[in-house]
Amino acid sequence: MVLLENLAKLAVQSCEIEKELFDQYGVKRGLRNADFSGVLVGLTHIGNVVGYDNIDGKLVPREGELYYRGYELKDLAKGFLSTGRHGFEETAYLLLTGQLPSQQELSDFTTYLADQSELPPFFSKNMILSLRGRDVMNMLARSVLGLYAEDEDAEDFSHVNLMKQAISLIAKFPVIVAYAYYGMRHSFQRKSLVIRHPQKHLSLAENFLYMLKGKNYTKLEADLLDLSLVIHAEHGGGNNSTFTTRVVSSAQTDTYSAIASALGSLKGGLHGGANLKVIDMMKNIKENVKDWTDKKEVSEYLSKLLRKEAFDHTGKIYGIGHAIYTLSDPRAVLLKEKARELAEEKGRMDEFNLYTLIEELAPEVFYNFKGENAKVICANVDFYSGFVYECIKIPKEIYTPIFAVARIAGWAAHRIEEVTFSSRRIIRPAYKCVIDRSTYLPLESR
Repeated sequence: MVLLENLAKLAVQSCEIEKELFDQYGVKRGLRNADFSGVLVGLTHIGNVVGYDNIDGKLVPREGELYYRGYELKDLAKGFLSTGRHGFEETAYLLLTGQLPSQQELSDFTTYLADQSELPPFFSKNMILSLRGRDVMNMLARSVLGLYAEDEDAEDFSHVNLMKQAISLIAKFPVIVAYAYYGMRHSFQRKSLVIRHPQKHLSLAENFLYMLKGKNYTKLEADLLDLSLVIHAEHGGGNNSTFTTRVVSSAQTDTYSAIASALGSLKGGLHGGANLKVIDMMKNIKENVKDWTDKKEVSEYLSKLLRKEAFDHTGKIYGIGHAIYTLSDPRAVLLKEKARELAEEKGRMDEFNLYTLIEELAPEVFYNFKGENAKVICANVDFYSGFVYECIKIPKEIYTPIFAVARIAGWAAHRIEEVTFSSRRIIRPAYKCVIDRSTYLPLESR
């Protein structure tokens, strides 16, 4: 133990870099420009995130927009919500092919997707249930790598095989997540092991709920989960997990290794786990704010959060603010509309109204705290997604895995684009070494 502590201390000391050196060498930390916009490192046809206008070199806030293959997310959602059908399968088709499917094309794609949902023989037992795991995201990542061994064409980079692998992973992710959750629960919580096989006549969202809850879900719950999958399916090439997919794919590695790498990125608390923080924060607010309708009391508590005097003392209001969106996050706007219906169905309108009040008050509280240089902020998708999952009674352990079930569609599309039509150069940014040179000393002289 002492050895490890000494080694760790030395490692930390060796990492110390003077902050002024970053400015001296013009380092764009986090691949961000000085105005916090992303550094342009590639081109894509897949997703576009719009949160501000660049006018004469100045970023001007605007209502957020998100485009999948050139189609605005709001229009896509309106297309399937207005008819009462589910849209994730259609969205996956669009992301993978660049085109909206005809009715027959969608039917063929959905049927093929359902056929691919079955896991290989003994895979569930050997890879998920017998090989115990404490975290569903890690279990999902190792299962993806396990699927490599089951694929005789795992290293085949042909267009047909890349598409086959993509659809297979999209279909299998919900099954693996559901089985991994129950395997973890059985192993570490001593609860019953429940395995429900996917039903081919159900949509992907319905199947996921069926494998988790049996037939104990409502149509509105399935509609909300499907919408959540659609709005999480893609978010441009610059988000951390998608960029990870492209970086690893640029090295000409296999699909399974690239997607496992993306899962490792998404697992991080600064990326895929943010809605869990929102849930915990809201629980704290509900316990400490007596009148959930009192704007003054709520504002005062939000100020305490920013001053690091409440909750986890980080100075953050979780679910508020985004790297690109300013006036609004279109994903949050869409989810909020349906979340209201769900709150009414579940008798949780008081909580929903508290969420909307915080969304209203947080930008002003943030501005008053930060001053005139404060960034324009809005509620992001994580602010409402946790509330939706909580209403549906989805276990917290799979909040982030649900993100992966959705985003695998976008990852797969970006991998195909990177491997097939990119510049075919390995992505290799630069780090400047700023340590002084040292003279080597023989072992006996140190």
